[in-house]
Amino acid sequence: MELVDDQHCFVCGKKNAIGLQLDFELVGEAEVRTTFLPTKQYQGFKDIVHGGVIAAVLDEVMVNGAWLRGIRAVTGKFEVRLKRPATVGERLYFTGKIVRDGDRTVETEGQATTSDGVIVAQASGLLVKVDR
Repeated sequence: MELVDDQHCFVCGKKNAIGLQLDFELVGEAEVRTTFLPTKQYQGFKDIVHGGVIAAVLDEVMVNGAWLRGIRAVTGKFEVRLKRPATVGERLYFTGKIVRDGDRTVETEGQATTSDGVIVAQASGLLVKVDR
C-alpha cells in the first residue's frame, strides 16, 4: 500500500482549510507532542470540546510518534477513554509514545491534558506497519 501525504489530513494537513493544521514535535526516543486550542467550531455541547475531535488528535499524535521516526504504520486498533470534559478556549496538550515496536505492529499510548496537568483523555493504539 502506498500512502501519499497530500497535506489535506484533517488533523495535520497544512492545505486543509477546515482542518486543525497541528504541528508535531519529537520528544526523546519514543514520544511526540502537540498542542491544540479548541474554538467553538469544535464543540459538542455548549462550551465543551467534542470528544471525537479529541480522539482524532490522540490518534494522530500516536501515529506521528511512529511516522516521524520513519516507521510507516497506520492505525489498526484504537481505544480512547474520555476522563473529563475539555472546555472550549482551554489549550490542550497531547502526548503520544511508542510502547513497543514489533516486527509487524507498533503499540502506542497517548493522553490529552490541560495546562494544569489534568488528564482529559487517554488512548491506546495498535498500529500496523505498511512497509516492511
